[in-house]
Amino acid sequence: MNNSSLRLDGQRILITGVSRPVGIGATLARRFAEAGANLAIHGFSDYDVLMGFKSAAPKATETLAKQLHASGLSVTALTSGDLAKPGVAENVVTEATAKLGGLDGMILNHAYSTYGEIGQWTPEHIDAHLHVNVRASMMIIQAFVSQADTARSNAITLFTSGQYLGPMTNEIAYCVSKEAIIGLCRQAAYLLGAKNIRVNCINPGPNDTGYCVGEAHAAVASMFPLGHWGTPDDTADLALFLHSAYGKWITGQVIASEGGFNRYK
Repeated sequence: MNNSSLRLDGQRILITGVSRPVGIGATLARRFAEAGANLAIHGFSDYDVLMGFKSAAPKATETLAKQLHASGLSVTALTSGDLAKPGVAENVVTEATAKLGGLDGMILNHAYSTYGEIGQWTPEHIDAHLHVNVRASMMIIQAFVSQADTARSNAITLFTSGQYLGPMTNEIAYCVSKEAIIGLCRQAAYLLGAKNIRVNCINPGPNDTGYCVGEAHAAVASMFPLGHWGTPDDTADLALFLHSAYGKWITGQVIASEGGFNRYK
């Protein structure tokens, strides 16, 4: 979708989880910048490289920011850092606020995700998911609130997964952390409503970002009514709506953008 009426001119937005050019975060950065937002983007490319993701490369966030800036878009890369480490999350907001002169919105797209069936769980495996996906998100939100201008409309978008719609039993630590994000969304929306801060949560469904190939890719595609995966642009359409004036009366919602995905097929 390329709806020119969905404009974000003048909005100052932080987007986390931005690194790989084919990923959701990179697409969000491009689409939001094209809609007129001034962006600060954060990523941790070392994680993408370690996981062996398609197009992963060192300093990918900085490279993407330079490419978008060269196209005339307002995008600034923040200092890369592991959100699992104490203090990094708050520093992301501090740096973004300094570079943009304040923040009116955030999209917390960062995620730590590894497989681990029962019998393989360890404290380290569980904590890694909780520290990045839950603790970092809470600390980022807290830091955002402390600088928010309540005279302006503010919006926060979180990301969950499909665990609340069906089992994902080979990645339960991830699922537990993403279920916590749903709780965070609903509680924060109630808490922050009087401060003119809306909080919503997107379940993007399976997005084709290069992490799945071959027969597995085809099998997932067959689970969609249209026979193909969702794309990062599909996810960006919804995020743009939520941060635009059209989304001004929506808060505390968990919205699935799954294209009719049938996980029980």
